[in-house]
Amino acid sequence: MQFESAHSNKGSTEHPSALIFDSGVGAISIAREIRRLLPGLTLHFGIDNGFYPYGTKREEELRPRIVAQASRMMARCGADILVVGCNTASTLALPQLREALSEPVVGVVPAVKPAAAATKTRTFALIATEGTVNRNYTRELIEQFANGNRVINVPAPELVHLAEAKLRGETVTAADLEPVLHRIFHTAGGDKVDIAVLACTHFPLLRDELDRYAPRPIQWLDSGAAIARRVQWWLGELQLALPASPGQSQLLTSAADSDGRIALAFAEFAPRAQSMAS
Repeated sequence: MQFESAHSNKGSTEHPSALIFDSGVGAISIAREIRRLLPGLTLHFGIDNGFYPYGTKREEELRPRIVAQASRMMARCGADILVVGCNTASTLALPQLREALSEPVVGVVPAVKPAAAATKTRTFALIATEGTVNRNYTRELIEQFANGNRVINVPAPELVHLAEAKLRGETVTAADLEPVLHRIFHTAGGDKVDIAVLACTHFPLLRDELDRYAPRPIQWLDSGAAIARRVQWWLGELQLALPASPGQSQLLTSAADSDGRIALAFAEFAPRAQSMAS
C-alpha cells in the first residue's frame, strides 16, 4: 500500500494518543485493556511484521531493530506515549528506548510480583516465549519478586501462532493446547500450580480456551490492566485531558500487510493503515 503523508499531533490536547508497538497482533490484548480504562485515548499501532516473530530472534539483532522501528513509528504518528506491547521487546530494549525517545515509554513486565502475592500454594507457572523464559531479565525478575515461591517456567512459542489463528476466526482446540497444558500441569510441581502468568501479550487472547481445557481451574494472570493504569498515570503527568471519544487510529507496519491479516485483527479500532516498508 502507498505510504501516506502524516503530520505529528504531538502536544495536541484535542486527541492525546499512544502508540502500541509489537511484532505481531498480540498487542491487541493490551489495547483492549487501555481502551476499557481510557475510552477517549487515541490508539495507534506499530507492528514490526517485517521481523515477526521476535521470540525466535537473537538479542543482538533485536535490540537495535526494536529501537529503530519504534522510534520511526513514534515520529510518524506523533503519539504522546509509547506502549511496548510485547514482553520480548520490553525485556530487551526498555532502557534504550527511554534513552532514544523524549516521550514516556511504558513496557510490559511479566506479572511475577502479583502472582507471588496471590498464590496460595506457593507455586505458579510463568508461560512465555522461549526467549523471554531464558532471558536474564526474567531470571532477575523472579529472583527479585517471586518471594521464595516456586516458579515453573513454561516455554510456549506455539501459543503465539494459535492466538493469531484465533484472531483470523480459526478455532483453537483442546488438542492444540494440550502440549502447553501438559508442560504446566504434568511437570514436577505442576500439581501445585494455582496461578499461571501469561508473559506474552498474545497469550491473554487465548485465556478462555486455556481455562476451558485446563485439567483443573487456576487463575490466569497478565499485565494488561496494570499497563492501562500506567498509561493513565502518564496522561496525568503530561496534563493531557481526554475527550469523550478517541480520534482516528493509525496502523503502521514495517512490511506490507499483503493479505490484510493485520488490518483485520485491528479492525475493532478502525485504524488507517500505512505501510512503512521501503
